[in-house]
Parts: sequence; C-alpha cells; structure tokens
Amino acid sequence: MTENFISITPAQKAFFQEKRETNQKDEQASLSEVAEQFEAIFVNELMKAARSAKLFDDPLDTSSSAPFLEMMDRETSKIVSEQSNLGIAEAIVNQFSRK
Repeated sequence: MTENFISITPAQKAFFQEKRETNQKDEQASLSEVAEQFEAIFVNELMKAARSAKLFDDPLDTSSSAPFLEMMDRETSKIVSEQSNLGIAEAIVNQFSRK
C-alpha cells in the first residue's frame, strides 16, 4: 500500500504565508472602508431626522429645494464621518475583526 504525500517547500510555505497576510490586510482595509460608509449613512439619517423635526419655518425649504438639501446633507454627512471620530466605524471594525 503506497501513500501519497504532498511536500511543501519552504519557498511555497513562505509564499502562502505572504498571500494570507496580504489577504488579511485587504480584508481589514475593506472592512474599514465599509465601516466609514456605514457611519456616513448613520450621520445622514441623523441629519434627515433633525431636518424633519422642523423647529422653525425655513423660507428656503420648498419642494423644489428638497433634492438639493438631500444632496447637501449626504455630502455633509460624508465629510463629518471622514473628519471626525464618532466611534461607530471603529466599533464596527473591532466587532467584525475579532476571531
């Protein structure tokens, strides 16, 4: 009875280790990017809720300006999430990178 063995050379082992580390770095970068995007969506929802509260009558708030206000809120929430640390993205990264 003969047994088949697969021998892995040290060079192959190093290659696979390097490939695994590269994949982990790529996954971590992707996770961070998605977490930042989620944080921006969360801030956008907060801004929508604040705008819908209507604490005062805004003369510029018309049906024709609504799409522009939405675009402005989207961009503002993106900038806020990029420039400030709310901790949401960091918590998501910490939660999903545990093994």
